[in-house]
Amino acid sequence: MEKNKKRKISFPTAFTVLFIILVLAAVLTYIIPAGLYARLEYDSDENVFLVNNTNGEIDTLPATQETLDSLNVKMDLEKFLDGSITKPIAIPGTYEKIEQSPQGILDIIISPVEGIMDTVDIMVFVLILGGIIGLVNKTGAFDAAIAALSKKTQGKEFLLIVVVYALIALGGTTFGMAEETIALYPVLMPIFLATGYDPIVCIAAIYMGSSIGSMFSTVNPFSVVIASNAAGISFNEGLTFRIIGLVLASIITIVYIYRYAKKIKKDPSTSLTYEDKAKIEDRFLKGYDPEKVVPFNWRRILILIIFLGAFPVMVWGVSVGGWWFTEMSALFLAVAIILMFLSGLTEKEAVNTFIAGAADLVGVALVIGVARAINIIMDNGMISDTLLFYTSSAVEGMSGGLFAAVQMLLFSILGFFIPSSSGLATLSMPIMAPLADTVGLSREIVVTAYNWGQGWMAFITPTGLILATLELVDVTYNKWLKFIMPLMIITGIFSVLMLVLRTIII
Repeated sequence: MEKNKKRKISFPTAFTVLFIILVLAAVLTYIIPAGLYARLEYDSDENVFLVNNTNGEIDTLPATQETLDSLNVKMDLEKFLDGSITKPIAIPGTYEKIEQSPQGILDIIISPVEGIMDTVDIMVFVLILGGIIGLVNKTGAFDAAIAALSKKTQGKEFLLIVVVYALIALGGTTFGMAEETIALYPVLMPIFLATGYDPIVCIAAIYMGSSIGSMFSTVNPFSVVIASNAAGISFNEGLTFRIIGLVLASIITIVYIYRYAKKIKKDPSTSLTYEDKAKIEDRFLKGYDPEKVVPFNWRRILILIIFLGAFPVMVWGVSVGGWWFTEMSALFLAVAIILMFLSGLTEKEAVNTFIAGAADLVGVALVIGVARAINIIMDNGMISDTLLFYTSSAVEGMSGGLFAAVQMLLFSILGFFIPSSSGLATLSMPIMAPLADTVGLSREIVVTAYNWGQGWMAFITPTGLILATLELVDVTYNKWLKFIMPLMIITGIFSVLMLVLRTIII
């Protein structure tokens, strides 16, 4: 009998990865100087501008174009009056170093608790979704649907990837569909696995659809529209160029996914997740037998129609109705109650099944909260404005294609520290956009560089959605990095070349 058998070294869990980054973020608050820009905010009730100074004092100024000009804020007053800009914006030339606010051990310990409290709306949404998935699984509706879909798509499996990617990319480019995609993984993962693909293919179709769509946003109000308004231009400027970028980047991404999917179809052992195949299939295909005929009776059909019908309602609510996680959670809770009555289960079985399904996603919900802790540490350390100050200084004086390429790189770095697309836009655009004027370029270049830079970093940034996504489907971060890094490099080179080309033909 072999003694002292070596223990297999495995990649750390999402929680450990996040905690390591949390500690590194706290260390940065000791190294990077703390600093702030004064911020300008419009008070629509009093029709005045409020200037939040770096010393904490608030000045009240008349809401006029002359005030904006005097503050060197090169924007149209109408953007504030019509509600296009609602968040405070950084005032150029007001950056000041302030007293250092380093985050210590106690702050590191407290921040995950604060992060969980700060993201409780997302966590509730995830738990309710888990409960619904448990109910639908219990009724056998998923098994029946998977069997029917597998027969329909036989020989045309890749069409499933293209359709899923295209629909989600459309949502990403129009209204920034991102967090909402969490609801799709438990639904689509069994289908992808049953058709012979691995979890990476499912993640790529959904996550990259959202990421490429959001990165190459065309009319997304939460990124490109806000950024354009904050830059003092119309979002229509550069729209055709962004559409071309979206189409070309989507072709690159789909071809990349196709090559990987074809390879694992031919030889499943080449899958990056092959060693976890049994565990993942046990989770998502438990009880599913391709030889077993599960009848698609009226009950199962009705359950699926109601469940799947909630998704277009959710998309409408987010894109048109002004919904966010409270309303989305309420929608799915209503669906859960209806499904309990339709399931044919006893009251106790239905409730216990819902609770068990929610329990399966507790880990995912906690990952979302811990990821938020990293942003809290950086915000409390007051280093984000300092990074903006240094990055804006770095591109000052550059010209042409170099200016555009370096802007994209810097925005990708800023995007890690400021993951909110609207937050980064309103903070950075008043500072960065005027730099384009000094080198004879359109401000549209800066808006595009911001959008592409932040979106590019979202492929891998742990402070975004990727770790929660991976936790949801039992895939470790290193396997995702191994899959995505070549595509990330290709997309990065493509984006830089497109930006340089834009500076030539503009």
